[in-house]
Amino acid sequence: MDKEAISAKFNQIFNTEAEEVYFSPGRINLIGEHTDYNGGHVFPCAISLGTYGGYRNREDSVVKMFSGNLADTGVIEFDVNDLDFDKKYQWSNYLRGMMLELRKLTQDYEHGFELYLEGDLPDGAGLSSSASIEMLMGTILNEQFELHIDPIEIVKAGQRVENNYIGVNSGIMDQFAVEMGKRNEATFLDTNTMEYDYSPLDLGKHIILIMNTNKPHELVNSEYNTRRSECEQALSLLQTKLNIKALGELSNDAFDQYTYLIHDETLIKRARHAVFENQRTIAAKAALNKGDLNLFGRLVSASHISLQYDYEVSAPELDLLVNEAWKHDGVLGARMIGGGFGGCAIALVEKDQVDDLIETLGAKYQEKIGYAADFYEAEIVDGPHQI
Repeated sequence: MDKEAISAKFNQIFNTEAEEVYFSPGRINLIGEHTDYNGGHVFPCAISLGTYGGYRNREDSVVKMFSGNLADTGVIEFDVNDLDFDKKYQWSNYLRGMMLELRKLTQDYEHGFELYLEGDLPDGAGLSSSASIEMLMGTILNEQFELHIDPIEIVKAGQRVENNYIGVNSGIMDQFAVEMGKRNEATFLDTNTMEYDYSPLDLGKHIILIMNTNKPHELVNSEYNTRRSECEQALSLLQTKLNIKALGELSNDAFDQYTYLIHDETLIKRARHAVFENQRTIAAKAALNKGDLNLFGRLVSASHISLQYDYEVSAPELDLLVNEAWKHDGVLGARMIGGGFGGCAIALVEKDQVDDLIETLGAKYQEKIGYAADFYEAEIVDGPHQI
């Protein structure tokens, strides 16, 4: 997709010309999964798959939205300041939620607009399509209505949309990774303090291969909320002896010494993942900065084992792709990414081995699962912007 294609489709739907076209990326997370709502570190990057938006101001107070990915719903129409959640507005609630949150930070909107959306993120793949459209809407509103809102506040507004408007008790990583993305760099974020910096993503002769199971992660919202609740229970038990506000404050040794306070197999496993994954993420950033790609790859693979056995959010489809990738000589490391139960995994692969890996994995996956997996090379890009 490009600017001309989106402009043409905007014209087809609204019978007028788009004034601007925007792009907002999806994201992958190199390591640091399910740590963001536990006060830990994450290490994501923005990718070239994402959401495009054609935009035009209106003179009245009407908003009209159309999604090229969900064309059957037709044009969704509402007043620019009538933004309370309503199921009848379907997919546009992610954008309406952003409009509401930014209005709370500024003032009522003075006019409506038309917006044509279309994305190339695979459906249900766990590459943060919701954060992509939330940050797209935040960027458009901030520029077109001259709101002068700091990008970090737009990130926080996106998380509030997920938590309070949509009802998913998620952390802040997805919105942060999308909004703050930089080309060819990974974002290292301490979700406990919101301090962040960037690391050049120098993988030498390797690339990041996205491996899509094509299994929608249907359980992710309910199970996500369950996992968060389990971590909160474990934290509460640890707080009877420890002065901590988040699991991300603990070292591996400190956690080990105080697991007797939890005394529940499931809660110990959930909290252990949160603590150890946070420390793995810190170590992975250090390894990448030193150019120790072998260590970086081993830590990425260790993350999958922890997600599979301690956090129990993997799936047979993900495990198959990751296990088969590990067998391949050209792979430094591989793991599932995102909420789990389906969606995508990543592998760090030598460039000249990519075609062979895709052929081998694709055949094995088709044989064992009964349908095809998809593969994409991850191009690391900037956050939301006009194109």
